[in-house]
Amino acid sequence: MNISNFISRHSTSLACTVFAVSLLVPSSPAFAVSKEIVQLQTQVQQLQDAVARLQQSNDERMGVMKDLVQQSADAVNRMSQNIDTLQKQLQVRQDNQGSKIDQVSGQIQSLNDSLDEVKARLGRLEKLAQDIQSQQQSINANMPPAGAPMDNSVPPAANTPPPVAAPTRKGKPSAGTPMSEVTPPPTTPAAPAAPPVDDLYKTALGDYMGAKYQLASSEFSDVVKFYPDHPLAGNASFYRGEIAYRANHYQDAIKEYDRVIEQYADSNKVPVAHLHKGQALLALKQNEAGVRELRALIQRFPNSPEAMQARSKLNGMGVTISPRR
Repeated sequence: MNISNFISRHSTSLACTVFAVSLLVPSSPAFAVSKEIVQLQTQVQQLQDAVARLQQSNDERMGVMKDLVQQSADAVNRMSQNIDTLQKQLQVRQDNQGSKIDQVSGQIQSLNDSLDEVKARLGRLEKLAQDIQSQQQSINANMPPAGAPMDNSVPPAANTPPPVAAPTRKGKPSAGTPMSEVTPPPTTPAAPAAPPVDDLYKTALGDYMGAKYQLASSEFSDVVKFYPDHPLAGNASFYRGEIAYRANHYQDAIKEYDRVIEQYADSNKVPVAHLHKGQALLALKQNEAGVRELRALIQRFPNSPEAMQARSKLNGMGVTISPRR
């Protein structure tokens, strides 16, 4: 029950009381008004005045309360607008930070690609130096020692007549025919050897940088096919995953990233393979698996740029991240 209803009910009862008292007081001057009735009328009048003052005070307080409620509502609205503005600013900053991290990650990735190319060239030069060293050792081994007499007992090869080749015969040899005169059956040509892994990888990487993704994917497949145990095969699998990811073939990309993570644990592509696998899982709406993959990246490579990107992604999703150890 609010104050207005209480006062209204009691005002009505007081008015009824006053009316009843007035009926008891005779209007004829012939009857003398008793002292008690006069006092009762005075008290009723005082009570009415008090009720009126109480009603006025209640109205004033209700007005003040309405003003306070309105001010509170306005303050809440302003606070809500400020919170919305802060959230938008925070989102913009987070997006900018994520964009900067992506740029840094892209630059690091480009540096890694250049480093891979330099490693391939160094490997090729090292192999060439080893071949030259082997040839030099072979030449030194075949040369006679200094001061040794020349062996003149054997006539020069230029004076010996060339051997006469035996005539070849076709068809089935007859009895008594020497086997040396039989033409050997034709042999099937050997399959062409694969290009050196460094050259094959360099060509594939150049086509990838030139956005020739279909051709680069085929060339990277050759690297994995012909040299499955070479470290560059892990890089080739990673770039095949990148090509599939760009084409929104997320399942194929995840398979290639898994191959890098599981078969080439020492490759420098493992952190970014974790990151892009998690992003591919999130793109497939497999949020639990994606979050689990990003957390595995943070736990395994906590100080890597890819871990920074994973933290930013998880923070944007409102996912709790374990503190660094």
